[in-house]
Formats: sequence, C-alpha cells, structure tokens
Amino acid sequence: MAVLRITKEDLKQKLDAADDATRPVLIDVRLRYPFEHSTLKLPGAIRWAPGAPQPATLPRDRELALYDSDPDEITSVTVAAGLARSGYRVCVLKGGLPEWAAANFPTDTKDAVRSVPQPAPAPKV
Repeated sequence: MAVLRITKEDLKQKLDAADDATRPVLIDVRLRYPFEHSTLKLPGAIRWAPGAPQPATLPRDRELALYDSDPDEITSVTVAAGLARSGYRVCVLKGGLPEWAAANFPTDTKDAVRSVPQPAPAPKV
C-alpha cells in the first residue's frame, strides 16, 4: 500500500500553523536500539515500538505523522500502511528524525541507555 510521505518543511509548517485540535499527532516508531540510544525525539511525540500493541489513544480525527531513524523510512512506512488499512489518516516523515534534526528543527530530549563499562578481563596467570 502506498503511503503519503511529507517533507520536514511541510510537517513543520503544519505543526506551527495548527491549533492543538488539528495539529498532526507525531508518532515515534523507531526500532528499539535507535530509540533507546538516542537523546532526541520530535516534540510531543508518542512512542510506539514496532511490534507492540497499538496505543489506545491514537485519535481517528487527526492526521498521524510517523517517523523513524531510517533515511528510507522503512519502519514508518510499514506501520503507516497498517494504520491506513485500519482507516487512519497517516503520513511518513521523509528522511525521519535524522533529516529533521539536521535542519535544526525543534526536538525534545529524552533519556538514552548508557553503556555500562565492562570490567577488564582478569589477567591470565
């Protein structure tokens, strides 16, 4: 199923021009590792991990704008196609979060997984 893609400029314009009732709902569908190891997300985005049950709060009366971390939007397109088949109005952010952040558009911060240093192996005697 073909899914509408939206440029970062067009999405930002929609977010800036709309009131809360008509603003697109941002949905972060990044895979687990890219999500957990990033400190950024789009402002106010809802997290929906691919493969997890659909959030019960997805509104049917507003456009849903999905994004991931892949420049080809592979995960976003897959999730968006399923939502479109269920009757939601969806679009996918072209270039995902990397393109948005590269344009210096607004982001929110979030906690990221911190790598725990592993102890050095004991010397062999």
